[in-house]
Amino acid sequence: MSEERNHFHRKLYDQCKQYTYYHVMLTMQDGTAVDAIIEDVADDGIHALIGEEAMDRQSEMELASNDRQYYGGYGGYGYPGRGRYRRYGRQFIPFASLAALALLPYAFLPYYPPYPYYPPYY
Repeated sequence: MSEERNHFHRKLYDQCKQYTYYHVMLTMQDGTAVDAIIEDVADDGIHALIGEEAMDRQSEMELASNDRQYYGGYGGYGYPGRGRYRRYGRQFIPFASLAALALLPYAFLPYYPPYPYYPPYY
């Protein structure tokens, strides 16, 4: 059993080393999942920037007063949006609490060359 655990920790360590400075999804042993950016990998865990939601003060006050309701959460349809931001806090996560690690997929946009000019406009 100990050999399987060491193999799992070594595999997780190598995967964390490979994904250093990448935006990843960390799944903990208790089932919670957080998005993070791995900064450093130590022998017993990782140092990561954990993402958390933040709102500007004006939006917080509007939500607390409940004077106005918005259709949609990020603006549009003629209504101003709520000021929502993303900030990251540094945290140490031991390997014993990690269950899985996945790289977050981002859309890859292919390169399209510029449209060629017509012959008289060279």
